[in-house]
Amino acid sequence: MSFPTPTRPVRTRFAPSPTGSLHIGGLRTALFNWMFARHYGGKFLLRIEDTDQTRFDPNALQTLIEAMRWAGLTWDEGPEVGGEYGPYVQSERLALYQEWANWLVAQDKAYPAYETPDELKRMRDEQTARKLPPGYNRQHRTLSAEERARFESEGRKPVIRLKVPLEGKTHCEDEVQGKVSFDNVDLQDTVLLKADGFPTYHLAHVVDDYFMKISHVMRAVEWLPSLPIHWLLWEAFGWDKPIYMHLPVMLNPNGQGKMSKRKPPVDSKGNIIPVMMHDYMKNGFLPEAVVNFLANTGWSFGDDIEIFDIADAVKRFDGSRIIAASAAFPVDKLHWLNGEHVRRLAPDDLAGRLRAPLEAAGLHVDETVLRQVAPLVQTRIKTLNEVVGMAGFFFKAEFSPAPVEAIIQKKMDAAGTAAALRRSHEVLSGVDDFTTQVLHDAIQPLTTELGLNNSQLFGLLRVAVTGQTISTPTFETMEVIGKAETLQRIELAISLLDAAGVNG
Repeated sequence: MSFPTPTRPVRTRFAPSPTGSLHIGGLRTALFNWMFARHYGGKFLLRIEDTDQTRFDPNALQTLIEAMRWAGLTWDEGPEVGGEYGPYVQSERLALYQEWANWLVAQDKAYPAYETPDELKRMRDEQTARKLPPGYNRQHRTLSAEERARFESEGRKPVIRLKVPLEGKTHCEDEVQGKVSFDNVDLQDTVLLKADGFPTYHLAHVVDDYFMKISHVMRAVEWLPSLPIHWLLWEAFGWDKPIYMHLPVMLNPNGQGKMSKRKPPVDSKGNIIPVMMHDYMKNGFLPEAVVNFLANTGWSFGDDIEIFDIADAVKRFDGSRIIAASAAFPVDKLHWLNGEHVRRLAPDDLAGRLRAPLEAAGLHVDETVLRQVAPLVQTRIKTLNEVVGMAGFFFKAEFSPAPVEAIIQKKMDAAGTAAALRRSHEVLSGVDDFTTQVLHDAIQPLTTELGLNNSQLFGLLRVAVTGQTISTPTFETMEVIGKAETLQRIELAISLLDAAGVNG
């Protein structure tokens, strides 16, 4: 798909509602807006749409900002940054929306409607009883000046509704979905300004996009049915429209329905898949991997390349190769990508990132040990949190030995296991240079002597010195914990076997 070269300065925006933690689909929308602006050397704005006061969460703004900054999506204008077109919080812009809603009324392109909630409910009940299509019946669209004055004398606070055409079609253009047309008879006289003076999304985003000089509106395709209302609003105001780009949404892994926190999706094994960004942040995902994954979900980097830095994606993100169709959320690919990005980190960088999950697990992290451990887990973990299960034993105050049955390897018995441990203890006691290769070369010959294979001998030693069946490699682990501790743990394993009735 080709994309027209912008003819005016590129200004995009991400305009979330602060109702909770940021949805991963929301971050993808923000990412596409950010990449598009960066590609063209434009501006990316963060605007907070908090006009729905019934769902407003006072703590949500901070969590949203945390998620954006975690992903590296810095904004050029918006909260905590400022800018010449602020304020960037809609509840601080009410006078502007009221001014332009009243302007529409004065131009006979909108009208006040005075129905009470009870009257609207009776209207809906009657529609249901008569099996009529739902929606506002436009009964206040043609009120006389006297009727309006009477309602206002009763103290009624009106809403302001858009006066949509009753015939014909509204033709809209979208750079992702193509040209779309809507029958006007199916459109509602949408509420633009509520009785409390707060705007709806429909009015607020058009007014804000105009006064903030937004050039491209990139949002989820679920907003496409609302596009004719917005198109008509732009035309009612007589303002030049931005270019609309409705992006595909991420569907549940089974391809059925949008990913929702109300009905959390599950993977093929029945595990719940996180939907909110803070779950990914605390579950050990790297921001580099998440943005790589999201950039390639609904857009294609090209050249069959799946692993890339976001800076390289920005160079290619000119609006082409955005995919119109929504697709299933490939959760397995995200885990794979995260592992690949873990392996691309410098070991010291990885060590710094591993500290948080280890400390969150209640472990005391020694910096020197952490730097030694990081390279050992780097090729073995997919998420940072997996370090706890694989290498948390390095940081425990006390060693917890594995049960006897875990020490004994396949096709071995307790007596053979105890004998192998004793012989290994003898050999290791004579090793002065307690480093990985020296330890390997010292123990390797014992496989022939004891009639074991590498998997058996190295495996029983690993379980003996780590206390677990899945861990870091045997000899690298011995080097980190040191000679004295290694020998002591082998002795403890032998004593456990002895206590279980083994005489060696």
